[in-house]
Amino acid sequence: MIILGISAYFHDSSAALIIDGKVVAAAQEERFTRIKNTEVFPKESIRYCLHEAQITLAEVDHLVFFEKPFLKFERLLETYYSNAPKGWLSFLKAMPQWTGSKLFMRREIKRALREIDPSYKRQKKILFSSHHLSHAASAFYPSPYTESAILVIDAVGEWATNTIAYGSENGIELLQEMHFPHSVGMLYSAFTYYLGFKVNNGEYKLMGLAPYGHPENPETLRFIKIIKEELVTIFPDGSIYLNRSYFSFETTLRMVPDKRWEKLLGLPKKEAQAPFTTTHFNLAYAIQAVTEEIIEKLALHARKITGSSRLCLAGGVALNCVANGRLMERKIFDEIWVQPAAGDAGGSLGAALAVHYSFSKGKKEPKDQMQGALLGPRIVDKEIQAFCQENHLQPKLFDDKSARNDFVARQLQEGKIIGWVQDRMEFGPRALGARSILASPEFENMQSKLNLSIKFREDFRPFAPVMLPEEAFRYFACDFPAAYMQFVRPILTAYRKDLPRNYQALPLSDKLAVSRTQFQAISHVDFSSRLQVVADPNHPLYDLLHVYRKLTGNALLINTSFNRNDEPIVCTIDDAFSCFSATEMDILVVNNHVFLK
Repeated sequence: MIILGISAYFHDSSAALIIDGKVVAAAQEERFTRIKNTEVFPKESIRYCLHEAQITLAEVDHLVFFEKPFLKFERLLETYYSNAPKGWLSFLKAMPQWTGSKLFMRREIKRALREIDPSYKRQKKILFSSHHLSHAASAFYPSPYTESAILVIDAVGEWATNTIAYGSENGIELLQEMHFPHSVGMLYSAFTYYLGFKVNNGEYKLMGLAPYGHPENPETLRFIKIIKEELVTIFPDGSIYLNRSYFSFETTLRMVPDKRWEKLLGLPKKEAQAPFTTTHFNLAYAIQAVTEEIIEKLALHARKITGSSRLCLAGGVALNCVANGRLMERKIFDEIWVQPAAGDAGGSLGAALAVHYSFSKGKKEPKDQMQGALLGPRIVDKEIQAFCQENHLQPKLFDDKSARNDFVARQLQEGKIIGWVQDRMEFGPRALGARSILASPEFENMQSKLNLSIKFREDFRPFAPVMLPEEAFRYFACDFPAAYMQFVRPILTAYRKDLPRNYQALPLSDKLAVSRTQFQAISHVDFSSRLQVVADPNHPLYDLLHVYRKLTGNALLINTSFNRNDEPIVCTIDDAFSCFSATEMDILVVNNHVFLK
């Protein structure tokens, strides 16, 4: 049984192909179009999936879309009706899109498929999963568990904003839902907007900003009090009720009424280019703390009603790895698995898996089915050679991986920054060692250099370490699987340096400059790190980390995505070389080809 899953028309469009229950290919359209978070129909992703499986569209048994457009349209109409006459202009803007294309999704999908393959005549019935079922399936079916609680938290699907489900060999049972407009994702995105970031793109920046806030500062405590007393009511089971008079996303293109929030918080909306102040840091900390409290209550309730000791997570909020780390530390569940493509891109994969397990009645295997999330296209040597010939380049070519790894490890030890392209491209928002930028975390200025000279982004942004299991346990007491950068943990106190007494009061640049640990570039200002642990011998970084350990005594490196700010992660040799050339990256490694500056 061949199933093609599709996510499109909202944001993070993607395609995924399942054959007899095995995930064969999955990719986000942004990697091909080079437009970050693109919503367009994933033509190139579908072409890639078909090419990877060496099949045509005619051979696909089932096509499935990741949500139900009519239910989404119903929510739109009911929301505008209940708020009328507010939202009239927004309504007029939205209707042409729906009546022109989104409402007639079957017709649109069939038209787009014929553009991919003009010879495609066979009109298969197009199936529609619900948004949160797609997320739940993407979390549970690829996980290593045969039964688990499932928690889906995002902005909104059709109506659901949070779902608790139970997964077993009998399938997925949806147990409880929270409905729009009461949404943890919308609450967090409102603060993303107010702190000057883009909604659906800057939430991870807000998460990275939060540790600069002071937990015990009276201003921080005042913000937390305002959020919990004026903006959101949090119930013991983790459900929430938003004070809708303070939110405008139902009827306008703005998340909140700026002037009303300014009066409430005593702080105007931050403009994108304006500098951050201590007050911004404290506000970021406050909403992160409140979000973690909500997620913890939801997890406790999920444990109670499912009785499972395992948890699977998906939805955009599941990418909040700080909250995930808190769940792991609280030990509400014995084991937690987070879908690496937890956002809407993973909906295509989940929809396809939901169809497979509904139709085939096959038994779920007790192993991680994501294959390290390496589900995208690979760059073959023939493409590299053609690129070099066309551009008159003569890279250094190593005979084998061992010699190449010895060379790369020595360069990293000397402080060089490496563009690393190996194997198949990752599926999901994070580079996991196939399309990565690597560097040593032991150089004091490495965080600043990477942010300002390579990534061209805000200097406060932290970097993640990638390491072997021994280092994960030694430095972070991490004894659980963490292959997908989904959990944040603090470095153990034995490896921390003493901080100045006025540390919390320091401005951002001064706080960044304070030497905190031996691994400065991967230690955030609160000593935390987003962990990636490589335990699979077939992983593209496994052998390099072993070589680096022999050389330096530690198998621990910086791993950040191979892209510049607001660009998608690189996909092709052209993308990689363009990024390499336009930044202060020192070396580009593609398979066994090494490009030097």
